[in-house]
Amino acid sequence: MSDQNGLTATVASWAATQSTPPPEVQHHVKRLVLDHLAGVVAGATTPVSRAVAAHAANSYGTTGTGATGIGAGRLSALGAALVNGTSAHGLEVDDGYTPGSVHPSAVALPAVLAAAQEHGSDPQRTLTASAIALELTCRLAAAGHPSTWRNHFHNTPLAGVMAAAAGVSALLGNDARRTSDALGIAGSHAGGLFEFLGQSAEVKRVHPGKAARDGIASAQLAAAGVTGPHTVLEGGHGYFAAFARDDWDPGTVTTSLGQRWVLLDTYVKPYPSCRHLHGPIDAALALRERHGLTTHDVVSATVGTYTVATHHAHTDAASFLDAQMSIPYAVAVALSRGTVTLTEFDDDTRAETDIRRLAGAVTVHTDDIAQAAYPTARPATLTLTLRDGDTVSATVEQPYGEPANPMTDESLTGKFHGLIDPILGAEAAGKLADAVWAFHDLGFLDTADTLLRTGTTS
Repeated sequence: MSDQNGLTATVASWAATQSTPPPEVQHHVKRLVLDHLAGVVAGATTPVSRAVAAHAANSYGTTGTGATGIGAGRLSALGAALVNGTSAHGLEVDDGYTPGSVHPSAVALPAVLAAAQEHGSDPQRTLTASAIALELTCRLAAAGHPSTWRNHFHNTPLAGVMAAAAGVSALLGNDARRTSDALGIAGSHAGGLFEFLGQSAEVKRVHPGKAARDGIASAQLAAAGVTGPHTVLEGGHGYFAAFARDDWDPGTVTTSLGQRWVLLDTYVKPYPSCRHLHGPIDAALALRERHGLTTHDVVSATVGTYTVATHHAHTDAASFLDAQMSIPYAVAVALSRGTVTLTEFDDDTRAETDIRRLAGAVTVHTDDIAQAAYPTARPATLTLTLRDGDTVSATVEQPYGEPANPMTDESLTGKFHGLIDPILGAEAAGKLADAVWAFHDLGFLDTADTLLRTGTTS
């Protein structure tokens, strides 16, 4: 490792003094807000989000301005962040950053937007604070990944709570010392275990909401004078020592910080599933179209990919969440349906005999070339054995939605409509999208909440 001295101080100073980001960064933040809002509105309809909303209504009420928990109404900023962060991750449609295997917006945006509403921040300050939180989520996660994953931690809440604390600190006007305090406090909130995999354990959905809530609390406590360790990132008992052990790179956090914005390298998801499934899905869709295949034509399949993805090799998609985490199921349903939307993960689809048969015939293994490319890329090679004895294969180097294979603004808006139109209607969804792109204020949060709960904007 390179010299770690002063890492926390460097991060805190940057966050506390960051000026308005470049136009391309501001535009990308708006893209992520649009994508985030779609995920929150759609995710708010799920049972786990409704349970969290009810909990928040009982525990995080507000007597002041508060903030908007979409589907829950006005709450304190802490409650709104908990609700919206949970919903954002509720359907596996949230953006990500491949080098850090992290979902930046699911924590950063609920925290900053809720704090901005409660604090009355202007749009430009809100965009800047959002950019700070998103940037630090990406950098902190990438600095420790895949060591953090090997140590069984979920990077989204882990890096997310730290970055959210810094972003909200910037929003509140905390100076560098208070921002160091906020980071130090957030370090005691950092966590999130991967034991949910393969167990249909919905606590995974709550991870970003909890981290967003705790990021706000850390910044608020620091502003009130509570102190935290100013070496929380680099210290011998600190964040990286605890979660990444000896295998992390401080330079990933600090190199060109404020000059090169790595948040521009975030991806947006075209399919509502774990990102590790997207390369195999792209390959399955390509082979289906190229060869005119149906599930009947396919006897078995193999997926060669990077090691982290091979932990998503379970074939039993007993629940919606299990299906969203299963490469075999994703390959089978993509070959069967030729599309992968939320419908492809519902109870009826998961029960289809042909899909279940084919999912059971898919094996997943580590491919050395793919492993060498990860985490910079997410390669996957899908090979199908057909009934006539032939084999066909396709390799995807970067899944659709990555910077090297991007979704346009128009495609992203189309995804927004695909998630929101069935819930709020096309006209209302269009107005919400226009409001996000304009970003004159945060009124779109209240509008979305009112529409979702009452069906009206009055």
